[in-house]
Amino acid sequence: MNLDEKYFYIPDATDNVAFITEQLFRQQTKEWQTAAINYEGLKNVRVRDLNINGIRFCIQYNPERIRSSAAKVDAKSISERKCFLCPANLPPEQKAIPAFDDFLILVNPFPIFSKHLTISKTAHTDQRIAANAGSMLDFAATLTDYVIFYNGPKCGASAPDHLHFQAGKKGFLPVEKEFVEMKNRWKTSKYKSVEISFADNYLRRMITLQANNRNDLLETFAKIYDTLAQLQPNETEPMLNILCYADENAWTIHIFPRIKHRPSQFFAENDAQLLISPASVDFGGVFITPRLEDFEKLNAEDIIDIFNQITISEKEFFELKINN
Repeated sequence: MNLDEKYFYIPDATDNVAFITEQLFRQQTKEWQTAAINYEGLKNVRVRDLNINGIRFCIQYNPERIRSSAAKVDAKSISERKCFLCPANLPPEQKAIPAFDDFLILVNPFPIFSKHLTISKTAHTDQRIAANAGSMLDFAATLTDYVIFYNGPKCGASAPDHLHFQAGKKGFLPVEKEFVEMKNRWKTSKYKSVEISFADNYLRRMITLQANNRNDLLETFAKIYDTLAQLQPNETEPMLNILCYADENAWTIHIFPRIKHRPSQFFAENDAQLLISPASVDFGGVFITPRLEDFEKLNAEDIIDIFNQITISEKEFFELKINN
């Protein structure tokens, strides 16, 4: 396949990539039937709120997300299917914007957000963040109306064999507002120009980095990453989810270290089952339920238990704090 056939527009150095991305979104949701139907369907997605000790969660019933929540990501299943993020396998209607030499900006046809993007590597390469954190920051600085998120290969990525980020419209995730409101409750430290916050009373454990210096931020992220890697020496990549966004003053990176891919409820049978596979969006405060029965029965006790199962322990989080 000639990759040029997939391009919606090829920006040059003077172009506003954020503006072109909005044009892509409008074109895709008008002319690509799958995307048009699913974004229109978001108007009918059911939501309800849970407040757990002052921490807000939004529960979203979104049946189209069953593809992601229930995705088979074992090595055998991955090897037996075509990679749906490789350019040659994209639907004919799906168009892309090339960015930063080796990424494609795509409209996600199975949205959670009112505007939901997938940002995939052009080449087929494994989902890894260590060498690609700089790209994450660059996309956050370019698409300033979006939250960029990364799901580790064993932490909710439905394509662990192909490097990609996703992006969703700002203002949707409760963590964006709650971090500002609750920041003064959490231990903070400083490394060069980077402020580091450690949230250990937020139901899930979260490390937040804030700075306006890209190099300092990448160095600090590498330190956190290396500490997590030491805690999980048998993992190819330490288990984590990341949310990242930027404004004119600074980048914000929320890191959610974890120890488990899916909670026990995912594998339970009959009424005990909750088909929930938490990823960055869930850690950000929006729980995605692709089945109506899960939407209706998910409660505060379930959320607390799920986070207790998949988040790193208090002892491991303490080691992160004292080492960073």
